Amino acid sequence: MKRIITATVRNRSGVLNRVTSLLQRRQFNIESISVGRTETEGMSKMTFVVDVEDYQKLEQVTKQLNKQIDVIKVSDISEKAIVARELALIKIVSNSQLRGEIQGIIDPFRASIIDISKDSISIQVTGKPEKIEALIELLKPFGIKELARTGVTALVRSQQPASNDSTLPSILG
Repeated sequence: MKRIITATVRNRSGVLNRVTSLLQRRQFNIESISVGRTETEGMSKMTFVVDVEDYQKLEQVTKQLNKQIDVIKVSDISEKAIVARELALIKIVSNSQLRGEIQGIIDPFRASIIDISKDSISIQVTGKPEKIEALIELLKPFGIKELARTGVTALVRSQQPASNDSTLPSILG
C-alpha cells in the first residue's frame, strides 16, 4: 500500500541522508521524494511516497523519524484530504510535421511545450502521478529521448471533509 509521508526538517547538511538511511534500514522502498524550502527560514519540507505492507512498521518508522535531531514534524497524510502534484519534463523526438499532432495530444493534459529544436520537443506537465503516466504512455510512440520527474509534493487541505465523504479522489488509488 502506498503512503505519503511529509517531514518538516531543519535545512542542514546531511538531514536528507539521515532520513532516507532510516527508511532504507527499515526496508522501505521510496517511490518518490521531493524536498524544498518552506515559508520558514531555515526549514525544508520532505514529501515521500513509500510502499508499505505493514502499518505498524510505518508507525515505528514515523516515531523514529520524530526522534531525529533535525526533524521537527513527521506526518502520514495518506488518509487526509490533500492537494498533491508532480512535475515532469519530457523530451520527445519530433519534426515540424509531428508538432501539430503532439500539440493535440498534450492539450487535454494542460501540458505545455517549453523548448523546440529541429529534432525534438520538450514538454512540461504537472498534476497527479496518474495523469503524468497517461501522458507518457501517449507520447511513447513518438520516442522519448529524456524524462525527468520531481516526485509528489503535497499539502493537507485547509478544510477536512466529513469522515464519510469519499468525493475527493485519492492520488494514489
